Amino acid sequence: MNDKPKIASGLEGVIAGRTSICKIDEDQCELFYGGYSIDDLALNSNFEEVTYLLLNGDLPDKKVLEDFCNKLSAEREIPVELINIIKELPRETDPMDVLKITVGILHTSDPDGTSNTDDANMRKAIRLIAKIPTIITYDYRITNDLEPVEPNARLSFASNFLCMLNGEEPESYKSDVLDKSLILYAEHGLNASTFTARVVASTLSDLHSAVMAAIGALKGPLHGGANERVMEMLLEIGDVEKAEPWIKKALSEKKRIMGFGHRVYKKQDPRNPIIKGLVKELGERLGNNRWFEISQKVEDIVTAEKGLHPNLDFYSSSAYYLLGIPIPLYTPIFVASRVTGWIAHVTEQYNDNRLIRPRSEYVGHERRKYIPLEDR
Repeated sequence: MNDKPKIASGLEGVIAGRTSICKIDEDQCELFYGGYSIDDLALNSNFEEVTYLLLNGDLPDKKVLEDFCNKLSAEREIPVELINIIKELPRETDPMDVLKITVGILHTSDPDGTSNTDDANMRKAIRLIAKIPTIITYDYRITNDLEPVEPNARLSFASNFLCMLNGEEPESYKSDVLDKSLILYAEHGLNASTFTARVVASTLSDLHSAVMAAIGALKGPLHGGANERVMEMLLEIGDVEKAEPWIKKALSEKKRIMGFGHRVYKKQDPRNPIIKGLVKELGERLGNNRWFEISQKVEDIVTAEKGLHPNLDFYSSSAYYLLGIPIPLYTPIFVASRVTGWIAHVTEQYNDNRLIRPRSEYVGHERRKYIPLEDR
């Protein structure tokens, strides 16, 4: 009888733990944060409230949310020393590498840096979530010879980001699109970056180290870089009339069409209809339906030819492009959102910890005789 454990390549389908943070219903194509449907949250909530939900496990009342938002907005500034380090980095430094470096440096100056108590981790969480957008926008503007725009505590998380990036306060409908996209990206179970964060946390390392590791995992094009590749594809297609020949040629050459398919969802990504509707409306308000029309054509062809459906990355790419967000910042914005989910999982890991230490099946040489160096 062969009782060897079954190997799941890429850990596909493996249940590696329990969580109360997020539920993904593959069969019904639904997504829930703490029991709340992503549809309800995207329609009725905002990113700050969803952040509170993920970190605390429940929705706040009006006063609690106001206090939480005030704490977040009060922590947006970054130390002058950190700004100077950003200025000294080579201009070609990837924005994701900038985030890894600066998050590590923030740990050294955080008054709660070495403490893993619940209260200390909540204070660290608020500081990190608040400062990451500032790091992203300061790095972008410094690299492009623009004066950094200081954070505005009066503005919401999304509005403040767009203001610091572009130098002017955005129209409410634009910040609303970014806000909803941040909600959609905030959490998604044991994806590669979240699992990485939990592995680091399981060693009882600090919160900043877990976030740094997660950023490294998200940097990979098979995880966080997909929306950047999607927009590059749309720009290369350029016109709705060119979409069909472009995609069919790519498929005939066995090229991967980014933004389609998902390891978990075999049917529709429940976040896709939400972001798709936002892009359509945003394009109409801006008088620019080009990217939506090309995207719709690509979706029709890929779905018909391959049976694959768009994931969140597909339409979010053109949403960010229409908002004037540079393509290299798409994945860093993913960090600005998903860091909330990472921290929620890290905290959950701390509170019911067991070192994550899987095993592997050995497929190398069997025992071999050592031959002294002089006889080889």
